[in-house]
Amino acid sequence: MLSRLKLDPFLPALVGTVLLALAWPQLGVTGGPLRADRAATYGIAIIFFLYGASLETSRLVESAARWKLHLVVQLATFVLFPLVVVVAMPLIGKVLPPEVAVGFFFLAALPSTVSSSVAMTSLARGNVPVAIFNASISSLIGVFLTPLLMASYLHATGGHMALGDVIVKLITVVMLPLGFGQLVRPLIAKLIARHKAVVKVADRGVILAIVYNAFCDSIAGGVWSGQSPSLVVEMAAGAVWLFAVVFFVVQGICRIARFPEADTVAVVFCASKKSLATGLPMATVMFGANPQLSLIIMPIMLYHFLQLVIVGFIAGRYGVRADALEAIEAAEASEPSLLPEEAPAPPPKVRRRA
Repeated sequence: MLSRLKLDPFLPALVGTVLLALAWPQLGVTGGPLRADRAATYGIAIIFFLYGASLETSRLVESAARWKLHLVVQLATFVLFPLVVVVAMPLIGKVLPPEVAVGFFFLAALPSTVSSSVAMTSLARGNVPVAIFNASISSLIGVFLTPLLMASYLHATGGHMALGDVIVKLITVVMLPLGFGQLVRPLIAKLIARHKAVVKVADRGVILAIVYNAFCDSIAGGVWSGQSPSLVVEMAAGAVWLFAVVFFVVQGICRIARFPEADTVAVVFCASKKSLATGLPMATVMFGANPQLSLIIMPIMLYHFLQLVIVGFIAGRYGVRADALEAIEAAEASEPSLLPEEAPAPPPKVRRRA
């Protein structure tokens, strides 16, 4: 099982980017020598263009009929997650700074991640088409629903978000590139398939640029100087708790609904994960050059790291169990069956001499 669990190189790269910002914040501040803010801004459009060009709509149509599974995943992603955070917000507000509390609701409002959900479902021998459908549809829904949820939360807590401006920015840097990517997909799909590694590096490079710029700005502005060293530990504990609550609630729903194990794996893995790749670009659009941005995005960064470790371990266990069952079934199938007419004849009776 341990051989299956390989450390994603992106995780140490993410940690290294934060450490680099701590060591040399002036390099990556907005308007600084590296122009990390411009790389992040233009990179958002690149990310969603590549996502649109990579999205196979035909595979989504094939899995669309499994509506019960999809309903559970999407309700968990956009209803259960925010509800759990709202219920826990009185405690979160007492323990963590207000910006981190906003970050936890932002985490809860994000769509599911695509690549790791599909990869982990495959590793655990789950229903991969269902995972592809839900992770992809979740990302599309999140473009509209995430800012609406955030605007509602901020309004309810006395905050403010210029929702109209945010929607215009999302259409400009997210929806238009995504739609253009879908439009030219027939022309460049084979090229992207041949250069998946390059596309992956470009995608992750933009995410690292966003992280670097956000942390450089916040460190240069003294945002982290007044924070306790235990803050990261408290945020990590909150992320693990949130994951555990959603994971076990969704798993219980799947058992009540009597979903097959392969479907349950896909539903639970998609419903309990959140997308860093979508979250960081959207955070940049929604919160702009807010000096507190690094505190807001820290929960999703920690959640991303922890969800890969935890789900990777769970997927490895599922995969080992599935391999064992397949081996048993293969062994049973290879054994010759003794039909009634093929049963061996009884041994001949030996007459004893008187």
